[in-house]
Amino acid sequence: MNQSWDALKDHHAAVEGRPILDLFEDGTRAAAFSATTDGMLFDYAKTNIDARGRTLLLQLAEQAGVADKRAAMFAGARINETEGRAVLHTTLRNMDTPLMVDGQDVTIALRETHARMEAFANDVRTGRLTGQGGKITDVVNIGIGGSDLGPAMAVLALAPFHDGPRVHFISNVDGAHAADCLRGLNPETTLVIVASKTFTTIETMTNAETVRVWMAAKVADPAAQFAAVSTAAEKTSAFGIDSARVFGFEDWVGGRYSMWGPIGLSLMLAVGPKGFTDFLRGGAAMDAHFRAAPFAQNLPVLLALIGIWHNQICGYATRAVLPYDQRLSRLPAYLQQLEMESNGKRVSMDGADLPYHSGPVVWGEPGTNGQHAFYQLIHQGTRVVPCEFLVAKRGHEPDLAHQHLLLVSNCLAQSEALLRGRSLAEATAIMASKGLTGAELDRQARHRVFPGNRPSTTLAYDQLTPFVLGQIIALYEHRVFVEGVILGINSYDQWGVELGKELALALQPMLEGKRETTGKDGSTRQLVEWARG
Repeated sequence: MNQSWDALKDHHAAVEGRPILDLFEDGTRAAAFSATTDGMLFDYAKTNIDARGRTLLLQLAEQAGVADKRAAMFAGARINETEGRAVLHTTLRNMDTPLMVDGQDVTIALRETHARMEAFANDVRTGRLTGQGGKITDVVNIGIGGSDLGPAMAVLALAPFHDGPRVHFISNVDGAHAADCLRGLNPETTLVIVASKTFTTIETMTNAETVRVWMAAKVADPAAQFAAVSTAAEKTSAFGIDSARVFGFEDWVGGRYSMWGPIGLSLMLAVGPKGFTDFLRGGAAMDAHFRAAPFAQNLPVLLALIGIWHNQICGYATRAVLPYDQRLSRLPAYLQQLEMESNGKRVSMDGADLPYHSGPVVWGEPGTNGQHAFYQLIHQGTRVVPCEFLVAKRGHEPDLAHQHLLLVSNCLAQSEALLRGRSLAEATAIMASKGLTGAELDRQARHRVFPGNRPSTTLAYDQLTPFVLGQIIALYEHRVFVEGVILGINSYDQWGVELGKELALALQPMLEGKRETTGKDGSTRQLVEWARG
């Protein structure tokens, strides 16, 4: 492994100053540095990875044991070693294939739960299950992290397919979130889903109590309009939720990988069981591609290797996710959790400090909004930010096809601009044509130089459908897995969220004046006193 890392670093040093545009001279670059699957095109030609670099990256993946770890994951091995758990979120979208774990076929229970979800969703959507004021018109999903980001992103992404109740989300413990969400809703026709595996997540349960009080002001039996996604049967029962409306999931489904199952109930209510099944089919199709395609044509592997090249080899600390699809506006936030919680680690599987940086900072916004905000830094800033564009060939509004054409042209133009840039000579010619001369011509021209040679990839698809969304999410899940294997870390635990939770529980009574701030640092004591006053 060390030799592979060293070879990659040596290769990068040899090609670092090379214009990416030079790689296109033989006319075969685009086809040779792209891959496809099920109508999806992944173009990574606008990176400084050449044939030699790709070979070295593929060797790195082979030597890291990606293929064996992949097989172990799909077989149900306990690859989440720090928690002693299997990692089987993929089984949620492959329930028709039996899988034995610890002597039991885990798909039997998954199919039973999925069937219950479908029956419940159909009852709500058809009006067979009514609130105490008639047919359910609105659904409020209360969760946080993986119990919120995934379904909230997906519900927005699939807006053209909504034919059920309106779906809303509450996550932040800030009371403003609940207040703003509930304003204008009718408690009598609102269904509430509380999504918490343990039914103890403090933000989620605080919001659940707030919504129950809101419901009780107008509804005789508030709990009758609650459902839960949880494995804590005793706690959901104590809350008053009928067991028929409680949907559990296994401990081998991590929160940020969970919307394929019961956490996706809000999505199923919005788009219907058929739409949700299409979403699962898309994920399953990407699973099949990931398992069967050679690494050199394997989208998740290639996406991961490009990430390794840019972050660990080139030293680019961030990556921008730029969907030119307004309905994917929450995708960057979703991927922030998926990638940064999964691979934001500092030690390897054996507990030793990593000899290199782990996952990058992931951020982004949809185009074209970002073009009028942070693209300035991407194009002319002093730091290189690898960009990942996503774009659909067709939108869902045929009468606005001219706007979609403008959207696509902007996406393609931005990746081209990052590649080509604008030289000082070109900028000088432009400003000279405006009549500038001498020192002022030089000064103004320099402000208009674009360094170019900035890498990007483009993921292109026909149209954002439930199937395509499933492909996209599974693609990024597997990308995280491959990067984690190569880095030698556990992508499936998240101990980094624990310390803040513990300290928050200790600070709450201090803020209430019930405990002294003994043992706290001076800054924290000062802030507690400020909050008390």
